[in-house]
Amino acid sequence: MAEPEKVTPISVAASAPDAPLRKLPANLEAEAAFLGAVLIDNRVIEELQVPIRPEHFFEPLHQRIYARVLVLIERNATASPVSLRPYFEADEALKELGGTSYLAQLTANGAGLLAPRELAQQIYDLALLRELVSVGRGLIEGALDTSQDISPMERITQAEADLFRVAEGASTGREASTFRDAALTAIKMVEAAMKSGGGLSGKTTGLDAIDRKTSGLHDSDLIILAGRPGMGKTSLATNIAYNCAEKHLEWQRDGGEFNYGAPVAFFSLEMSADQLATRILAEQAEISSESLRSGKLSREEFQKLSFASQRLSELPLYIDDTPALTIAALRTRARRMKRRHDVGLIIVDYLQLLQGSGRANDNRVNEISEISRGLKTLAKELQVPVIALSQLSRAVESREDKRPQLSDLRESGSIEQDADMVWFIYRGDYYHLLVKPDTPDASSPPDVQEKYRAWEEKFEGLVGKATLIIAKQRHGSTGNVPLHFQSDITKFTSPNYKDYSDYGFE
Repeated sequence: MAEPEKVTPISVAASAPDAPLRKLPANLEAEAAFLGAVLIDNRVIEELQVPIRPEHFFEPLHQRIYARVLVLIERNATASPVSLRPYFEADEALKELGGTSYLAQLTANGAGLLAPRELAQQIYDLALLRELVSVGRGLIEGALDTSQDISPMERITQAEADLFRVAEGASTGREASTFRDAALTAIKMVEAAMKSGGGLSGKTTGLDAIDRKTSGLHDSDLIILAGRPGMGKTSLATNIAYNCAEKHLEWQRDGGEFNYGAPVAFFSLEMSADQLATRILAEQAEISSESLRSGKLSREEFQKLSFASQRLSELPLYIDDTPALTIAALRTRARRMKRRHDVGLIIVDYLQLLQGSGRANDNRVNEISEISRGLKTLAKELQVPVIALSQLSRAVESREDKRPQLSDLRESGSIEQDADMVWFIYRGDYYHLLVKPDTPDASSPPDVQEKYRAWEEKFEGLVGKATLIIAKQRHGSTGNVPLHFQSDITKFTSPNYKDYSDYGFE
């Protein structure tokens, strides 16, 4: 076997100017032994417990050899010194090690077959250590560079992002995806939609009417859920959080090829964790929040509450009620939850309560723009859907038609631009109640009584009916989704029909 350690590794300077050069952590003998094991038995790759990629090798020649091995195996061809030879006859680095005979020398000593998993683990770990060195060097250089604006919080946030990438097992930066990889991902999504039976290819909302229209919540998407106060934004968000987390529990229990649920991180900047838990308990036990707070429960209601509490205790739903978070702090906390709990859905209640970096505080529009971009970046970085609740401007109240529009998004048009989907909640009974006429008595004129009966009849037809207006959807059509809303327990459900005529959208 050749002496692979003869390949001189690059060196990195210590922080002090006069410090000696130090070699980056690497084990070229382990790399050579692992490659030899793979070339002797290609099935070694199938048994690995860590995702070894070409960039995990320190020696560039080993990177090229392993990359070609993967290509051959993908083509159902055998990767061996003989099949690799045509690809490396002109390789200059290989010539320095004796030419293509080096490929045969890799297999001459079969010691790598004794512990290929351990060798792969060491190669992987050393690659992560080298990436840590790179992150540390970048952090030091950035901290020492005062030629530009000094923004220590930005540099801390970037360091956190870089460390998260290392913890996730990434190597030196994210490589561009080939079209083949992207196409395979798309095909897998289509397959998930076909097997779901309802066209669901992303994370479920637990509401069939919404899932049918959107195909679920997709990774890297930013969904803005907006509405005026009292429309039920937080209620719908907690419903979705519970349903998605519960679906994940079902998948863990029953298994299946596709998991349509996920652990959920809920950032509640408006309500405390116990208030949010009380609301979710009320929704799932179907007991009014007022009864829960007052303790006026029947024996049957208390039993329902006990069952609901037991279900919730097992739920992978994590609540962070830290107030006045900055967008940088939220991203840091979200990365931590992703690392610790593998969360697959993030909900923020609500966007306008987040704070920017501080540089745009003199301009609220610019600050909201920074926040919305930060949320979209978070969705792409963690590869999870992010639902951000948002307030609407008072312009809705001044119009005769109370249905929300994209122009009603409060304080910034960039929210609409950054979002992949924009949802509005509209409840006709809420606005119809605002125009309630005086209750007539027996002495009231017939036209007054008739007017009140007409109002009352229409109100009874609107009670409990809500509409989710999908005003923007990058991946599909816009339109209205009918929902049922039980205001006493703040719970949304899907109707069993698709008739919109009596939802206030004549």
